[in-house]
Amino acid sequence: MGHEAGPDAGLGTGAGRRRRRLGVIGSFVWDVIHGRDVRELPVQEWGGITYALSAADAALSGEWELVPLAKVGSDRVVEARRFLGTLRRLAPDAEPIEVPQRNNLVELRYHSDERRSEVLSGGVPAWTWGGLQPLLRDLDALYINLISGFELDLATAQLIRLHFKGPIYCDLHSLVLAVEANGLRTFRPLPEVAAWCACFDLLQVNEDELAMMAPDGLALAATALGAGVRNLLVTLGRRGVVYFAEPGFTQLSDLHQPPRPGAGPLRTSLVPASDARVPGPGDPTGCGDVWGATYFARLLAGDIMSVALGRALDAAARNVEHRGATGLNNHLRGELHTP
Repeated sequence: MGHEAGPDAGLGTGAGRRRRRLGVIGSFVWDVIHGRDVRELPVQEWGGITYALSAADAALSGEWELVPLAKVGSDRVVEARRFLGTLRRLAPDAEPIEVPQRNNLVELRYHSDERRSEVLSGGVPAWTWGGLQPLLRDLDALYINLISGFELDLATAQLIRLHFKGPIYCDLHSLVLAVEANGLRTFRPLPEVAAWCACFDLLQVNEDELAMMAPDGLALAATALGAGVRNLLVTLGRRGVVYFAEPGFTQLSDLHQPPRPGAGPLRTSLVPASDARVPGPGDPTGCGDVWGATYFARLLAGDIMSVALGRALDAAARNVEHRGATGLNNHLRGELHTP
């Protein structure tokens, strides 16, 4: 599907011009983390969309502001407001959307740096199109991170694609996770893969998520790019990221041209993880969220793919050095150093 407006269409940056607005769909999650540290007691702190918000806050250029579209349970709304107040690029009218249900809580148990189990409780409801539509009208770009996997159903995602004309980035995240009776998240194959892919311009998955969608990366790339995705990103943890891009896509301004599936060979490459940070023990929580939000933010700032990929990998490496999302935006800017 083509676009009537791109990331820089009709939005000057001179005096009197409004800032461009990046909408962020995701869930605030209260994390209880076991096994991340040598301490006996579990760590409790914000997780979920807070990592992506922190990364976007650090990576966006000055003409952009953040508009979180996130429902928060009444039991955590005060803490959510406090967290949003630490973001420099938060839009003046941005507020968490309070709902009466208990906020989502996830117990994370780390078995290794890159393997963990998750148990979900809480019940923040999904968006309906009627509730979401008016909030999209003044946005210029949209970052979607399916933190719980229940933020949007396919019909709502399709309506977003139909009506929203700016660039749409999606981190598929928990869409391929079921919830067992005890709250344990387990992988499940994703039905209607092509239909989901058709909703987004840029799509991010990790290796486990990919395995629930296709036999391998090339197979998923064929499906995704055939459905209209311009850029598929597969994160590989410590090994970096593999990207697939349609012919001619090197930056967001290329979205002005309609998709051209089959116009030529897709471009793909493995980009190794950043070695800018000193290797050692750290906290891998949120690395994929930081990576994706930084990548999209830098594309919105005008970076070409290769530059944005490097900035995203460096931010993910920096994230490992920091505990939790509180203060992460400052840490990613190099302004806060955690002992």
